[in-house]
Amino acid sequence: MGRVSQAQARQNRERVVDQASRLFREQGTEVSVADLMKAAGLTHGGFYKQFASKEALIGEATAHAFDEHARLRATALERHPGNRAAAQRAFIDAYLSTEHRDSAAEGCPVAGLGVDIARGHGDAEARRIFTEQLGDTAAWFAAEGEDGIARLCTMVGALVLARATKGHALSEDILAAARAVLTDTSNQPAS
Repeated sequence: MGRVSQAQARQNRERVVDQASRLFREQGTEVSVADLMKAAGLTHGGFYKQFASKEALIGEATAHAFDEHARLRATALERHPGNRAAAQRAFIDAYLSTEHRDSAAEGCPVAGLGVDIARGHGDAEARRIFTEQLGDTAAWFAAEGEDGIARLCTMVGALVLARATKGHALSEDILAAARAVLTDTSNQPAS
């Protein structure tokens, strides 16, 4: 088998990062390199040609997951031009939905990766990326008079609890209760 071109090598690397981002959010960072490469449709041996270590990949996959979520927030703003509060409410409604609860692989990197980052999985760069992006995400949810951290914590906590109780009526109740608290327009600014 011949060598792959630089363009193909870049595509392969992007495919691994994308699959890692999905699998790590869905199953945790303990997914084996062999399983990760199989999901990407590549050989296990090719991993070390692309990445210094699995820990380094965790950092890249974390950045990739946060980039996906930043695009979703940007789309919410595009759909509600000039009305940040409406964009935030729309995003919160989607975030605290059964569809998001049931789609961990495409879901929130905070809820999907937070425990693994806290346990020291990944390298210092993964923790730095996670921390920086967490701050940026909280800032996006800021409303008049608050920094957005409490809103983000409520969302993430509700999602984690809803996923843990999936299959029980309590799961939907958790999502509904958090959604009601966060989207109550009586205590939020109009724009």
